[in-house]
Amino acid sequence: MLKLSSLPQTAVNLLPTTLFSDNKQTIGRFPLTLRSRMIDVMPKILRPSLKLLPFSAQKRLLLPALTSVFQESIEDGDFEFLQDKWLKIVISDLNLFWWLSFDQDKLIMASESELQAMNITEDVCFSATGDDLVLIAGRKQDPDTLFFQRRLKIEGDTELGLEVKNLIDAIDIDQLPSSVHSLVAFSADFLQDTRDEIANL
Repeated sequence: MLKLSSLPQTAVNLLPTTLFSDNKQTIGRFPLTLRSRMIDVMPKILRPSLKLLPFSAQKRLLLPALTSVFQESIEDGDFEFLQDKWLKIVISDLNLFWWLSFDQDKLIMASESELQAMNITEDVCFSATGDDLVLIAGRKQDPDTLFFQRRLKIEGDTELGLEVKNLIDAIDIDQLPSSVHSLVAFSADFLQDTRDEIANL
């Protein structure tokens, strides 16, 4: 299994760890109106480009990252409940869809066309915006809060969905390379601080 740590270091080190060393100070340099606008338009900018990214490229990026983040849970057998089951992940504002399962002690990923060819449908579906997923990853929001606010939607097998949600609670972004960790932390701070300031106006 390819691990994120085995990816070329030039790709991992594109973002220096010092770039986001003081998130609060860096975020404060941007006017609130500009930050709010950036949050609004970013999905519209990213959506067309991401649609052009082949599934094979998405898989090469996403699967090693998930494996790295959930390495301890995988080794402990916490993903066995997903054996012969399929989880659909939807990033609603970016029109991204991924299907995940677990087989032979590793996470596997399939495209919609691959599942259709096997006459398989997902057992449970998780959907949220990209912003909310970043907030979860950056520990600014917990899945339970977003679920009760209907910002994280779980459809299908409820029991299976709760198992997945519990694993999301255990996400450890410290397993990611420092540059990626810093980017996630900065993005989460940027989103949460901006939303808090807007709410307090």
